[in-house]
Amino acid sequence: MAESSTLAQTIRDIVQRHDGLPTRLLQILRETQDSLTWLSPAAVECVAGELGISPDKVRNVAEFYSFLYTQPRGSYDILFSDNITDRMLGSRELLHYLCERLGVEVNAIRADGRVSVGATSCTGMCDQGPAALVNGYALTCLDKPRLDRIVDLVNRQTPLAEWPREFFEVVSNIRRADILLGRHFADGAALRAVLRRGPEAILEEMVKSGLRGQGGAGFKSAAKWISCRNAPGEVKYVVCNADEGEPGTFKDRVLMQDFADLVFEGMTLCGRVIGARQGFVYLRGEYRYLVDALQATLRRRREVGLLGEAILGDPGFCFDIDIHMGAGAYVCGEESALIESLEGKHGVPRIRPPFPTTHGYLNKPTVVNNVETFAATAKIAVEGGEWFASRGTAESKGTKLLSLSGDCERPGIYEYPFGVTVRRVLEDCGARNAQGIQMAGPAGHMISARQFDRRICFEDLATGGSFMVFDQSRDILDGIRNFAHFFVHESCGFCTPCRVGTSLMRDLVDKIHAGHGARYDLEEMRKLGRLMQVACHCGLGQTAPNPVLDSLDQFPESWERRLRSTTFEPAFDLNAALDDARRLTGRSDPGAYLNEEDLLVGAMP
Repeated sequence: MAESSTLAQTIRDIVQRHDGLPTRLLQILRETQDSLTWLSPAAVECVAGELGISPDKVRNVAEFYSFLYTQPRGSYDILFSDNITDRMLGSRELLHYLCERLGVEVNAIRADGRVSVGATSCTGMCDQGPAALVNGYALTCLDKPRLDRIVDLVNRQTPLAEWPREFFEVVSNIRRADILLGRHFADGAALRAVLRRGPEAILEEMVKSGLRGQGGAGFKSAAKWISCRNAPGEVKYVVCNADEGEPGTFKDRVLMQDFADLVFEGMTLCGRVIGARQGFVYLRGEYRYLVDALQATLRRRREVGLLGEAILGDPGFCFDIDIHMGAGAYVCGEESALIESLEGKHGVPRIRPPFPTTHGYLNKPTVVNNVETFAATAKIAVEGGEWFASRGTAESKGTKLLSLSGDCERPGIYEYPFGVTVRRVLEDCGARNAQGIQMAGPAGHMISARQFDRRICFEDLATGGSFMVFDQSRDILDGIRNFAHFFVHESCGFCTPCRVGTSLMRDLVDKIHAGHGARYDLEEMRKLGRLMQVACHCGLGQTAPNPVLDSLDQFPESWERRLRSTTFEPAFDLNAALDDARRLTGRSDPGAYLNEEDLLVGAMP
């Protein structure tokens, strides 16, 4: 009884800190789990009761996000990054090494309940892997000696706050800077510019700049702001999409770590221009280590009059920012799914139109831009649109931040004017003997060395900002297989073409990777990929087949050498599956076995 009373009071306090708002459900569940280590049925019921909503709704939300647990986990929950670049650095071997040292199975809890070890998708630490998370906090540069020390810390039950700080060190690795990363910016300069010149003048500079959304889609930023500004209604919102879940991408992490003032200034500027008073940063769960520093920056900006009420002394300029943490759902990088998550729901993409600029957060007009875009708008407000547009190409103005990882000597962040060639980027990062790159994460495009003279811009190779480099020693199909499994794990399950299509694609890739494929399977992958591209509900499903389709065109030899036959071979061995039946019936005569002709007739469509 006392335990039940303590649980109820703990949850009541958490809910009250969030003003009892159901829209804060994800944040409430995160904090509840932090206090209790997992979301027990009793905790779910209690949260539902405090918020006045259905327990089924709370349970369904908890089960949607991979960082929320409705089953017990260890007091130390360690998740290794399973991105292909981490695998290339030996993460799988380290995962099994740690499990052996701790005496725990993968994806299980040790008998004493002290530790659990498993894997998660990319942690955004690709330039300093192998990486992992412990209770949500990033561990970088893992090796066996460091893991040996972690084993000792776990066995001694050492609190995380007392673990060596170097285990949690996340460096920015800025290798090349241009107008965004390399030019000084005075805090408040953009806000003074909008107060001095007015919102309309700033919008004119945005139009002149030609700035396009830096998340990959490339929609004109000024058009989005104008649409929201002109939308009816007094209440409007600004949302910064910092949920860069695309494996291989970590540029937004660096901006939030080293240039948070610039990003917050861009958001506040947007608030003034469109008439919003509230902004949200949707920060991916893997970047939990940033939260305290970001909150401190927000407090400082309020103290000096750059955020909150009466900004810079103007009683009509009021705008504040809250940080909302994600919980391990790749699909929430899609802006409408992100808004659903902000509202305390599943992160399922909405049907569009209507678009967020007219019907966004709480069905109010909302601007959603990513971190890099907001940072650029602050610079444009100060330096001018023509200054920004003087760099880049005809259709791609300004610069682009690129996250470089994989087989290169100098992984990290590189800023280039749009129009730079792939070859130049590879030379600068020390990518020797590269056979191919995966651009913009698994949802982007894979290109071979034959295309390294192509340019990075919206007219040619558009990218959200990542390069994963594969040299000649790599088997491209290892990467494709990793991506295929990633999309199955991250599908929200809303639509059948994605839910089923990603699973079918994974199975076909696995079949060929294991040496059981045929040309028939290659054609099936092409058909399936084309179907997904036109039938899936959102961009996740539509782009999920990209790695397979691109590699079939760019690296056909990688697939060909894995083929076992030129016609068809089933992935399921029916004869082997009948072994138990033959044993139980004592049958060993020829009639108890299927011949090759029977198998082919039964397997072919």
